[in-house]
Amino acid sequence: MSQCELTGRKPVVKNLVSHSNIKTKSKALPNVQKKRLYSKTLNEMVRLNVAASTIRDMEHMGGFDIYLLRQDDSKLSKRALDVKTRVRRKARRGKSTKVAAKAS
Repeated sequence: MSQCELTGRKPVVKNLVSHSNIKTKSKALPNVQKKRLYSKTLNEMVRLNVAASTIRDMEHMGGFDIYLLRQDDSKLSKRALDVKTRVRRKARRGKSTKVAAKAS
């Protein structure tokens, strides 16, 4: 089953309704692509299954790291949650070293 690892978008079951009101079950699949996304904070590429609409949202928000940090943990897959914690830790370390450099 194809599912976006950042938003949790997955296939949806829907009804196709004819003019005579006959309902036929159908499945709408999200456009999920296996992509390598660049994390500026980690300075490396991360491979995730991401929906095309999520990629557009990421570009609109300003990048992969910002989108990932703002995303709710309940929607993220285990792999994406692991990347989020790594980004968060690295960002904290970066802030503490910048503050120490300014103080001295």
